[in-house]
Amino acid sequence: MDFIQTVFTSFVSLIPVTLAQSLILAFVVLGIMIPFRTLNFPDLTSEGAFPLGGCVCGVLLASGASPLTAIAVAIIAGFLAGCCTAFIHLRFRIHTLLAGILLMTMLYSINLRIMGKSNLSVFGAPTVFDWAPFVQPGFPVAKIIVAGLIGAIVFILLNMFFKTEKGTAIRAVGANPDMAEAQGINVWVATIGGVGLASAFSATSGALMVQSQGFADVNMGLGILINGLAALMIGEAIVGKQTVLRQLAAPFVGAVVYYQLVSFCLAAGMPPPDLKLATGLFVLAMLALPSLRRSRGPAQARETIRE
Repeated sequence: MDFIQTVFTSFVSLIPVTLAQSLILAFVVLGIMIPFRTLNFPDLTSEGAFPLGGCVCGVLLASGASPLTAIAVAIIAGFLAGCCTAFIHLRFRIHTLLAGILLMTMLYSINLRIMGKSNLSVFGAPTVFDWAPFVQPGFPVAKIIVAGLIGAIVFILLNMFFKTEKGTAIRAVGANPDMAEAQGINVWVATIGGVGLASAFSATSGALMVQSQGFADVNMGLGILINGLAALMIGEAIVGKQTVLRQLAAPFVGAVVYYQLVSFCLAAGMPPPDLKLATGLFVLAMLALPSLRRSRGPAQARETIRE
């Protein structure tokens, strides 16, 4: 009983911190979901766009720029990174995953060039979290309010966008590019714009994370892709993926639930190095589950015939 009480107390004490972190990292999950589900464009650029946004934001904050300006420039940098990945795929017929790997590798050197060193401290610089009303800056509640408000605005705007003509065109390209092109939709514009938008959200997350933790690092995106996939799988298992609204809600719901599960595992005593292994096994199980269900179907049918 003492062990259970200790774990529960430790888990509850970590909820505000992990909730703030999950709301910030939900934008990475959103950046993974848009190419993966909406465009049918498996992409790895998010793992490079996340630290890109953080490095750009860190340099601008260190030079005295306002936090909003730092986030805006980070968003533009992330958008351009995603556009480059889509262009490499479309122009040179390189597989989407390989194009993402190539750009992710190049972004590591670019991030080093941007900062001039592997990490940069921005402690004491102003952040968007300082603007939370009625809350003392620096506390997790301020980060929850600001990140939650930004997430709500993004969710509403994206839901409206995907119901417009341009949003529908992006969804059509993801469903069937040949049919979309036959209907007069510019596949290049839709693909490049959609992947660029996704990477912009990943860069936004990196910029918010730097302002939250007070430093930027070129390795801050290491493993973020597998964490984002795990969060996306959890979110889709909870809210589904049948409609645009559910697809957009899945990253936010999944990120919150996933990082609470990580917090519980740490509170229960799981060694931090084992979290990557547990996350990878979980994503593998979620991806393999539909295949296992399909393979069981014919076997059950044969058993029924024999009976």
